[in-house]
Amino acid sequence: MEYSVSGKAGGVNVFSKGRADEVAGPAGRLYNNHGLARRPFQPHGRYPGLRNGRLTAKPCKPVRSNGSEMPDQPQPDRYKADMPQIPGVAASAARPGILSNPTVRLVGGLIVVLFAVFVGARWLLRPGHAEPPPAEPPPKIEVPAPAPDPNAALPHATEQEPTIASLAEMAQAWSSKKFFMRNGLTGENVPALLLRLPGANGGQESAYWAFELNAPYGNCQLEFVTDLATLRNDYDFKAAKHPMVGNPCSRTLYDPTKMTNLPGNVWVRGTIVQGSDLRPPLGIEVRVHGKNIEAVRME
Repeated sequence: MEYSVSGKAGGVNVFSKGRADEVAGPAGRLYNNHGLARRPFQPHGRYPGLRNGRLTAKPCKPVRSNGSEMPDQPQPDRYKADMPQIPGVAASAARPGILSNPTVRLVGGLIVVLFAVFVGARWLLRPGHAEPPPAEPPPKIEVPAPAPDPNAALPHATEQEPTIASLAEMAQAWSSKKFFMRNGLTGENVPALLLRLPGANGGQESAYWAFELNAPYGNCQLEFVTDLATLRNDYDFKAAKHPMVGNPCSRTLYDPTKMTNLPGNVWVRGTIVQGSDLRPPLGIEVRVHGKNIEAVRME
């Protein structure tokens, strides 16, 4: 068992730390009960631990660590090193902050004022909300009107409207008028021509000849030639004495005043007087109805 004791015994300073069976004697020698002789040690009135010549000590309580600090030890400050004290130098006062400097505060104030002036100027000089200009109308492109179709003004003979001319229009011999005849089989509007033949009464159907302008079995369109010089020069028909119908592609000429007999004992007007075409133009039957001339049907 450990102990700790200090004092004087018999004029000798006693300080010992060790086991309870060891004490300090005169001249610094130890006396114990393990073979060394001991003299009675006279206690002193000031040392109550010496009883009957023996030094007694209270057993020390073991210190158990429970994670808490000793009561006589400071808290975390015990690990903090103190600033060294230099003789003749007083401890410095706390360092003043940067905002305590009047120059810094003056510069900061100027920056704030300049920023406020800048923001205010931008706000005052901002452009107002301008109304967008009205959208301009898209440019107008003037497209010229298409030329009138001369064929649109021509009569179009149908079963409901068969009229193609009036008797007054066809009063003169060799007068002519173009028209369109609707083909009942194909639905096509076929170009045609109405002629007033000489020497006949205008109130009779025999005074008129209507025919299709498309050449039979060909792609050319027939023409009514009234100029005798054209017949003599272009068609090389020297015996021309009156207007004729011609084929400009084959130089074939048809005489409106004459009729010819086709195979099957079919008589048609427009005898071929020159050229190589196979037959006269396809005829259209006409009739006189009041003061009008009507196209009835195609050949």
